Amino acid sequence: MSLSDKMEIINNALQAGPIIPFDKFSKLFKTWLEILSILSEEQRINMFTTYINEIAEHPQKIILFNLDGILEVYLSLNPVEKDTISTSVKKIIGSLEDDKKKKLFLTIPDRARIELGI
Repeated sequence: MSLSDKMEIINNALQAGPIIPFDKFSKLFKTWLEILSILSEEQRINMFTTYINEIAEHPQKIILFNLDGILEVYLSLNPVEKDTISTSVKKIIGSLEDDKKKKLFLTIPDRARIELGI
């Protein structure tokens, strides 16, 4: 996909996410994480990088999400899936510029940072 196509999809997802009833959103989100956990590291990093960069640039886009609920969905994954996801997220965050990291850390609840190991 082109960068503009990726950005359109990500922006649409970030806009729609908070208005989807959480019981339905959580099922979609868990399925998405499960699928991402079986993709190649390159594909997973590519997908997460685009989301993480967009959130770091525009932290207000994540504010309306049920972040505690999203963390619970992540925690419901099996240990291998959680490790795969957290490894990719840690790599991406570790490669961010300091100002983007600071913005991102302001939006991520403390418990989520602890659970993800970031």
